[in-house]
Amino acid sequence: MIINGLRIFFLACLYMLSFAAANQVLAQDEKEVSIPLDHFYADPENNNGLRKLLSKLHFSFSTGYGNTFYRQDLSDFSVLQQPGTTPVIFSNELNSGGGNLSTGYTYWFNDIKSDSNIGFDPSNSFLVQADTADLKFKASGMSIPLNLSIHLEFDRYRIGGGATFEYHRPGKFKPSDFESQIGTYEPDFGSVFYKKYYALLGVRVYRYYEYSVSIDANIGAFNLTNKFNKSIIQKGIYVNIGPTIERDLSEYFRVFVRPSFDFKNFTLNIPETDLSISQSMNAVYINFGFTYRIPELRKCFLKQCTTQVNHQHGNREYRSRVHPFYKKQNPHHGENYPRLIKYKKKNRKKMHAY
Repeated sequence: MIINGLRIFFLACLYMLSFAAANQVLAQDEKEVSIPLDHFYADPENNNGLRKLLSKLHFSFSTGYGNTFYRQDLSDFSVLQQPGTTPVIFSNELNSGGGNLSTGYTYWFNDIKSDSNIGFDPSNSFLVQADTADLKFKASGMSIPLNLSIHLEFDRYRIGGGATFEYHRPGKFKPSDFESQIGTYEPDFGSVFYKKYYALLGVRVYRYYEYSVSIDANIGAFNLTNKFNKSIIQKGIYVNIGPTIERDLSEYFRVFVRPSFDFKNFTLNIPETDLSISQSMNAVYINFGFTYRIPELRKCFLKQCTTQVNHQHGNREYRSRVHPFYKKQNPHHGENYPRLIKYKKKNRKKMHAY
């Protein structure tokens, strides 16, 4: 009995000592563990500051379709229409008994063409005096724009600049009133390339998962090319504003659609007079395009590396060599082929289980 009691007492003491030793080990600080984790997982170094700044750069390209609405203000001019001729505008009043105009203008869009000896016969002519009608000439024109831009994004805001090269064909000019009595005239060229240069300002106003909406404004200047007589033309500034609806395909690549409206105008000054014709050329556009961002991480230096997510070698972090830049990274399942073959359209006969 005594021996059995001593044995139980000894075992109980040994158990208490073991329990105390275990608690002491658990209470040790993480840094005092005999095999620290940082022997296996090195903390990544900070990326290069310049590369981080460059990763804020976004390059965009888009194209689409546009329609321009020309509007010429002729409120300071009278209009004369004679059979078989184009309309003539002039500033001085006619003698109702007939005679000659001192100076009339037979063309007034991208240049001015005058005629100092225009006959007038009241019996077969139609005349609209400047003080009796607020007459305007209107036309429309189609455009195919090519737009290139670069901007920086900080949080919700973007700032940058760009250029637009626009193939344009203007239409026929028609009077806003008296369409049955006053004729039309056509531009003296078939097509032209307009150029626009602008500063870009924008702010994101809405985001839903990979979709976002931004309001962007382009403010700058436009070039009317050498088919316009620039010596008598005075241009205003150009403003384009509209929403940009974007869809993120990855952290580097997105596609977008952008409806927008242009505000621009120019004034045609008539030589040797104080007369001028104000012409607005506002336009509406629908553009489709894509945006590419410079990656913040360098591409993995190991040619045989097939890791598809951003990963680490030593104390440096790299991006994948094999994952497409236009696909969103998702480390929870296969990166390049996240959908099983059995669910794909090519497996119509349901022959493949995986």
